[in-house]
Amino acid sequence: MSFLKLIKQSILLVVVFGTTFTQSAMADEGITQFREFIANVKNAEGEFSQQQIRPPRSGEAQPKVLKKSQGRFVFERPGKFVWQTIKPFEQKVIADGQRLLLWDKDLNQLTIRPAGKSLSASPAAILFGQVAIDERFELIPGGEKGGMYWLELKPRADGAERTTADIPYSRIGVGMVNGLPAGLELHDNFGTITLINLSKIRINGNLGAEVFKFNPPPGADVLNVQ
Repeated sequence: MSFLKLIKQSILLVVVFGTTFTQSAMADEGITQFREFIANVKNAEGEFSQQQIRPPRSGEAQPKVLKKSQGRFVFERPGKFVWQTIKPFEQKVIADGQRLLLWDKDLNQLTIRPAGKSLSASPAAILFGQVAIDERFELIPGGEKGGMYWLELKPRADGAERTTADIPYSRIGVGMVNGLPAGLELHDNFGTITLINLSKIRINGNLGAEVFKFNPPPGADVLNVQ
């Protein structure tokens, strides 16, 4: 084999392996950013927009948008967050570390539940809580799509405390941009897809304890559910 031919083959191998390594790194980028977000971001606040979509039925050409909403969120680890819908109606979900509070302004009603497994499996708690990600989920690289690096959180079913029964989603996709979650894609067991966009995120600021407290107005119905 001539020296020139050997050089050409070496260059080809570098290009092939370099391309493969780059593609692999890009595929894992979402997981890398997600792990760093969980480890380093202790609190944050921002805005969200959300839509719920169902697949097209017989005779329909396009998926149908069932609901749209938008609002703001705040979280602080471990286990505290506010998910406040502003449009089309005002509703607030608050986790204060021990309880889950649901405030519906139109109904003038506050529902209080203990924070249990259903909360720890919710998308907000997955992103903002203190969930042991690797114990509850398998992280699968999703590559790049729509300007985001994606990963899929596949629920594990390998123990009594880590079953898929308390998780209402068959697939959970998270899109990362610059170390922060920018998109969520949630597939439930009935084929409905919930798409959530997160924006204007500010991290590791000074949050007061009052952010996660809520007192209903006088005359409101308060329901305690065990």
